[in-house]
Amino acid sequence: MEIPDEWYNMDAVVKAEPPKDPRTGEYVREEDLRALFARELIRQEMSEEKRIRIPEEVREIYSLWRPTPLVRAEKLERALKTPAKIFYKWEGVSPPGSHKPNTAVAQAYYNADEGIERLTTETGAGQWGSALAFACMQFGLKCTVYMVASSYEQKPYRKTMIHMWGGDVFRSPSDRTEFGKRILKEDPDTSGSLGISISEAVEDAVNSRNTHYSLGSVLNHVLLHQSVIGLEAKSAFESMDMHPDILIGCIGGGSNFGGLIAPFIEDRMKGKDIRFIASEPTACPKLTRGVYAYDFGDAAGLTPALKMYTLGHGYVPPAIHAGGLRYHGASPIISKLVNQGMIERRAYPQSETFQAAKLFAQTEGYIIAPESAHALRCVIEEALECKRKGEEKAILFNNSGHGLLDLGAYEAFLNGELKDFSPEIEVGGLPEL
Repeated sequence: MEIPDEWYNMDAVVKAEPPKDPRTGEYVREEDLRALFARELIRQEMSEEKRIRIPEEVREIYSLWRPTPLVRAEKLERALKTPAKIFYKWEGVSPPGSHKPNTAVAQAYYNADEGIERLTTETGAGQWGSALAFACMQFGLKCTVYMVASSYEQKPYRKTMIHMWGGDVFRSPSDRTEFGKRILKEDPDTSGSLGISISEAVEDAVNSRNTHYSLGSVLNHVLLHQSVIGLEAKSAFESMDMHPDILIGCIGGGSNFGGLIAPFIEDRMKGKDIRFIASEPTACPKLTRGVYAYDFGDAAGLTPALKMYTLGHGYVPPAIHAGGLRYHGASPIISKLVNQGMIERRAYPQSETFQAAKLFAQTEGYIIAPESAHALRCVIEEALECKRKGEEKAILFNNSGHGLLDLGAYEAFLNGELKDFSPEIEVGGLPEL
């Protein structure tokens, strides 16, 4: 395989609903986003081009770990006694250990090219924050990360990675922003949320000189950059004269799942028998229990409103160990495809996902991220269904990162200390658009 020289723009095919300005109810214009994003990223966000060239400077850094392996999980197949063929795209080989640098490198490049000096961002479990710190280092940018409080305590070595790559990281909510101070006053013991951390990062960016904000999921340009995953996978399957029957990924905001399915969407639209399944935690079930409506991407309501499946921007999920999946909403592209019935959705408690990860470690050897284990749990379910029906399906999942910095979570699992959550949810507080 070779590294793709173009990204695939899924939104050119899906045409998700555009973001709206909550003050006016009008669709957001390019100039409305310039305080936050580089001009080229805004152009990509709104682009109708199906293919967008990857700059050589970005491909050069991609070459540190891309193309990533496509692996057949034959030992897992044997353990399950399934006729299904299970494949995974192994994104854990990147320097930060996940799929996140696929977009972090691109975003850092475009901001540096525009003369921006610092990027702010949020991070859930730390994969995105460490990836952006890594990317900023490549282009001489400063990086400020607001890390969700629960993960800040659970995953200390993600903070170390951010510091090693020259970034700064703060527990969120923090006393560095007005919104953070407000949340701490209301609930000093809050576990935080990605919505809160996004608000802090946005507030920091708009009130600082020569600073932009960077988002690690949800938006169209993020899924665009992640399409390298699906493009490489599709090329590999074509070289084997095969095609996957079922594609599975975990979903927080939707970037790794969207990146996997992007180049396969048109095949489904043209009638090919192919299924897409998004797997989420029962603790944050926006696709399975949320509503499809316009909502803010952050807790303070500083961002444009997005048409998405949401639990409400004020929702604070229980402090599960898959911190990257604790986001209240989902990508507008993914949400529209779910609403159209193109994407199936499943939700699992964390004890089941950790059990799946243990089986994977004992068969395939790798200890994977708790987020990725949600996809694996769904894979096992589908493989056992193939066994029941005697079907020899090809299942492809995105193994989005390693779990070597999540060993505290695995220790808690092995000691029987994990709790499952299925909270009562009443979606409210949505903007009236």
